Amino acid sequence: MILDISLHNEDFFGGVGRIADASVDLVIADPPYGLGKDYGNDSDRRYGEDYLAFSRRWIDAVLPKLKASGSLYVFLTWQHAPEVFSYLKTRMLMVNEIIWDRRVPSMGGSTRRFSSVHDNIGFFAASRDYYFDLDRIRIPYDAQTKKARSRSIFVGKKWLEIGYNPKDVWSVARLHRQDAEREDHPTQKPLAIIERMLLASSPPGGLVLDPFMGSGTAAAAAAAHGRRFVGFELNGDYLAIARERVAAAQPSQSKAAGNGGSTVDEFRLV
Repeated sequence: MILDISLHNEDFFGGVGRIADASVDLVIADPPYGLGKDYGNDSDRRYGEDYLAFSRRWIDAVLPKLKASGSLYVFLTWQHAPEVFSYLKTRMLMVNEIIWDRRVPSMGGSTRRFSSVHDNIGFFAASRDYYFDLDRIRIPYDAQTKKARSRSIFVGKKWLEIGYNPKDVWSVARLHRQDAEREDHPTQKPLAIIERMLLASSPPGGLVLDPFMGSGTAAAAAAAHGRRFVGFELNGDYLAIARERVAAAQPSQSKAAGNGGSTVDEFRLV
């Protein structure tokens, strides 16, 4: 089976029309935060109502592409999450608000407010029949918990094998310069977070869309786990990094991790 990984050096709004309606299983969106980050262009220099109008525009463009069983995850800051979530709730079913605890030590910062150490992630579904494979993302119990729960008060042992449901606070350290997966991108997301979204909310062989691809974490995850992918990135340097990461991905990982019975022979980077 050959899976297409399609990376485009262009604006999402210019390319989204080439994607068939009702064809996408999962959207992972990490849009500019409106905080003036340097992405090598002016894409993060939108503030206030301009940022909200931009958010409504990309949401309106992406939603027709989702299948009825499809889902959307979006990364936001606390400054914009309430308004963007409210708009999405008029169009989709809100499943969760996930807090990504970046595990940032408190050093300096404002003396007039608490330090911000998290991102807000919205998890939305196109309908109540959304795809969600909890067993692919369960977390194994530690030895102490297994020992406590092996007592007779707990009936059955299946829970020992499959682990527990991840909570809605994800404590995953942000990437530092010394991390092996770190690339030259100001807001790169850890692979562990993207993999959890992808494995839970897209079927093997399903299509994942990333409208703001950055350094290609979602693309690399899709290639490694047997999903098709289409992504858009304005910055040519970031696109080159994404292509390198996809080329280095190993499709065999999807077999080792279990792939719902499907076999991935190779992916095609286009």
